[in-house]
Amino acid sequence: MSSLITEIEDLGKRFAEEIVSLRHPNEILQVKANYLGKKGHLSSILRRMGEMTNEERPKVGQMANSLKGKIEEECRRLLDQLKGQLLDRKTEGERADITLPGRGLPRGHLHPVRQVMEEVEEIFVGIGFQVHEGPEVESDYYNFEALNIPADHPARDMQDTFYVGAPLTRPSATLSLEGRGTKGEGDHGSPYLLRTHTSPVQIHVMERQKPPIQMIAPGAVYRRDSDASHTPMFHQVEGLLVDQGVRFSDLKGILTLFLNEFFGRSVRLRFRPSYFPFTEPSAEVDIGCIFCRGGQRSARTCKVCKKSGWLEVMGCGMVSPAVFRRVGYDLKKISGFAFGMGIERMAMLKLGINDIRLFFENDIRFLRQF
Repeated sequence: MSSLITEIEDLGKRFAEEIVSLRHPNEILQVKANYLGKKGHLSSILRRMGEMTNEERPKVGQMANSLKGKIEEECRRLLDQLKGQLLDRKTEGERADITLPGRGLPRGHLHPVRQVMEEVEEIFVGIGFQVHEGPEVESDYYNFEALNIPADHPARDMQDTFYVGAPLTRPSATLSLEGRGTKGEGDHGSPYLLRTHTSPVQIHVMERQKPPIQMIAPGAVYRRDSDASHTPMFHQVEGLLVDQGVRFSDLKGILTLFLNEFFGRSVRLRFRPSYFPFTEPSAEVDIGCIFCRGGQRSARTCKVCKKSGWLEVMGCGMVSPAVFRRVGYDLKKISGFAFGMGIERMAMLKLGINDIRLFFENDIRFLRQF
């Protein structure tokens, strides 16, 4: 027994001498394993206790447990001390660099559709137009009837519509996603629907206000379309100018000014005859394809303009007399023009985007580019 007691005492002295020179947590953990691990020094001694008598074992076991506790306590104390020293050094380093800028949060920015919308608004406001907004849930009267599109008009087939299944005054209103479903009764005895264009805002403004009127109506519109160039929800900006002696040449001049500001003064323009129920005469406005530069760069293979060298960007025309009669305007005293454009299409052309669905997929990698 005296031999084992001596070995335990010597082991304690060796540990006390060895631990003093340690300066790193890994070194402390290694020394602890050397003494207390399964193959450690103290474990080797305890395995020999089977050679002792029943009277000798308790004293040797007590000394071994005491040494084990001291080793664990000393290792824990030194580890805590080293951690505190490392923390103090780090804190002191931070205090020494208090003039460094803080870690700021990444800044967000406007969605590309919103950016283009604001650019369009800014150009028109700069030439005297006022911005008006209206409801996105409209009555059939304001969305179609007042714009010279009666119930049996073939132009309605051009705008597949989301109809609301109950009047707006009822909280249980639902949408018919299958097109013209159950129709609630709205203003003028007509059903409600999600507006298919922002033109109804023009009717609301003309009912409230007498000429002169110079306005644009930006906002979201809804149609049952979904492919690379159409989405069920998109954005439009429509404009209206009503006054005495307004001519088609005034319309052409304003739209030429706008498109030159938006796409650049080198852009090629053309007005070609078209048809809209609420304007006569009507025209489509095209610009030279910005991808093949209006045919100057391999227009024969350009898929964007379909090899034509031109891209349609907006529709326009002189306001139909039928629309003015709906709002009670005197056709002998006033005339006016209207125009409209899809904001997503304008953004696609200006930013070089080939799929409208990218705007609504919420992919941060796409949005960060703008």
